[in-house]
Amino acid sequence: MPKFRFRSILVLTAALSLVAAACGSDEPADTAAGGNDTGSATAETACSTADTSAGDLLAEICSNGVIRVSTDPAYPPQSSLNPETGEYEGFDIDVATAIAERLGVEIEWETPSWTAITSGNWNGRWDMSVGSMTVTAERAEVLDFTPAYYFTPASIAVPEGSDITSVDQLNGKTIGVCSGCTYDFFLQNTLDIPGYTFESPITDPVIKGFDTDSTAIQALQAGQVDAVMSATPTLQSAIDKGRPMQLLGDPLFSEPLSVAIDKASDLDQASLVAAVSSIVEEMHADGTLSALSAEWYDGQDLTIDASAA
Repeated sequence: MPKFRFRSILVLTAALSLVAAACGSDEPADTAAGGNDTGSATAETACSTADTSAGDLLAEICSNGVIRVSTDPAYPPQSSLNPETGEYEGFDIDVATAIAERLGVEIEWETPSWTAITSGNWNGRWDMSVGSMTVTAERAEVLDFTPAYYFTPASIAVPEGSDITSVDQLNGKTIGVCSGCTYDFFLQNTLDIPGYTFESPITDPVIKGFDTDSTAIQALQAGQVDAVMSATPTLQSAIDKGRPMQLLGDPLFSEPLSVAIDKASDLDQASLVAAVSSIVEEMHADGTLSALSAEWYDGQDLTIDASAA
């Protein structure tokens, strides 16, 4: 995969940062225990020092010994269901597993629709989302966010051998995206990530929305759209698996991605936000996130803001 140049990142706070991404699935909710071992947790877990009598969300999770995590299994290499093992795998899966280990609890996976996750008001159905979510101003109204755990570029792909060889040739063309994702908003010039300014170079695109990025990619194969826009690693993963398509030029923008927690939780979520934020920062500092990125993204470290280096 090519090297990417990232744009400026906002200043993030431990409890409420402005970061999160992009794609989702309308698959029905499903729960499964599992996850990959991402290394040993810290000697002292968050739950070992938490006040389990506090009556808040963190106390409940620590008392139960389980955290319910939502993710999008239609979004490799971030998250997918391995049909041979019956377990979820991917970068997001490993990040969530590492967070749970450092909290000192097990994971139960949930796979609700992307709209259900980003709309907030989860009604206690899951506790945390680790699904490559970009924080938009609208999402930040209903969700709390940790500091970014990685940064991903977004690109356009066209059919292999296409006559379209530059982005300006997409003016007025039909572009497939996952509905309600940041790529959809970017093409409409309505993407609002605090601290960022975006301007699509494509004039008057015909935007065709799909339930997931994978479905949009399938539509490209079927000739239903002229191009598809998604996270560069997702497009590259599809190409590596034999999809007859190719990346078009350099990434159009980059976005910080974060863990999300529902502001409307029946139990006070502040201590959980703070604990997970601290764990994310710890995993940046000790190299855990960099190692996981290298494993899932062909040796690339997508966990740092390259423009700030």
